[in-house]
Amino acid sequence: MTLKKETILENNIITEYNSSNLKQSEYNKENQELIMEFKKGGKYLYYKVPLLIFTKLRTAESSGAYFSKNIAKKYKFKKL
Repeated sequence: MTLKKETILENNIITEYNSSNLKQSEYNKENQELIMEFKKGGKYLYYKVPLLIFTKLRTAESSGAYFSKNIAKKYKFKKL
């Protein structure tokens, strides 16, 4: 698991990762929006990501690999 630190603030889960690619994520449980921040720069907002998918991201042995395979190309997003 690559989870480094996690903070829960009402409907938001803020997660920091021990990953070569992922820096931090912020997930809003109410509207199912996921903001991903990458170590090489860049922040992206992903829409309608189910809580189960986000939970699997947080608990994956390799969060970067899980993100690439199960979130990056499967959900609509925009660069922030």
